[in-house]
Amino acid sequence: MKIVECIPNISEGKDIEKIKAITEEAKNVEGAYLLDVYTGSSTNRSVLTLAGEPHSIKEVIFRIFKKTSELIDMSKHEGVHPRIGALDVCPFIPVSNITMKECVDIAEEVAQKVAVELGIPVYLYGESAKEEKRKDLANIRKGGYEGLKEKIKNPEWKPDFGKSEFNEKSGASVVGARDFLIAFNINLETKDNDLADKIARKIRKSVKLEGIKVIGWYIEELGCAQVSTNVINYRATPLYILFEEVKKESGRLRLEVTGSELVGLVPEEALLETGKFYLSESLINREKSKQLIIGAAVSGLGLSDKYKFDPQKKILEYRIKKEML
Repeated sequence: MKIVECIPNISEGKDIEKIKAITEEAKNVEGAYLLDVYTGSSTNRSVLTLAGEPHSIKEVIFRIFKKTSELIDMSKHEGVHPRIGALDVCPFIPVSNITMKECVDIAEEVAQKVAVELGIPVYLYGESAKEEKRKDLANIRKGGYEGLKEKIKNPEWKPDFGKSEFNEKSGASVVGARDFLIAFNINLETKDNDLADKIARKIRKSVKLEGIKVIGWYIEELGCAQVSTNVINYRATPLYILFEEVKKESGRLRLEVTGSELVGLVPEEALLETGKFYLSESLINREKSKQLIIGAAVSGLGLSDKYKFDPQKKILEYRIKKEML
């Protein structure tokens, strides 16, 4: 079976009824499965994780685009997370028996249909990008929704699909194909956004942390500031290296790191690598089960700091096996 993952990021994290209506669309297509929903009030954003067969994923994602365009008005949207549209970003990720090229083709097909049938301008990014500067999501989103009205008129930022006209209600969307990315937020024992941003700037400049996107922000519902990261390549920069580096930079400011959280799902491999680092010395020479190693990762990263971390619900392979196989 060919399995593709898709992670649409929706610019709504406060209105429970709207979020419910959008996620219901994800449950109505055979062969597509809703694996996880992460909602943030301060970011005013929801991250949906779906997986399924290519034809089913294409259908369900278009339905989610359509429902999002009906329910969300970007002219009224406020939140700390960068965004340019109602369905802000929609990546397709190869999981099993499917190539990156096939995911690029899926992304283009969906992007074209969204532009033509819904009138939403779409930019291609990641492996789908047609030019180098559009590979980086941050370049496309620079200026945010507020700056999009003028940016979209610039020939350099003509959408890949759709007209160069500002859609006030839906904004624009960014669609593409990419490898696995881990959204990993590290909790600080402070409410000071500026201190979180100061640590984020240090992390951003670190030459030993390859493939990390990072910002600092305050999350009201958690009652703490966070160093919020996207780990583009978790093999090059394992989670424990990033976490320990943030602890070191926080210590220089006399701040404690209380734990962390994962947004969406995480590949099992990433937690196994981290668990081996944190595993107690007394257990190094004993037989180590996956459950033990993953438990060490959960404890070492403080993944249950704010909400209980359940490996059965948060590890990608476990969720796919439960829902699809």
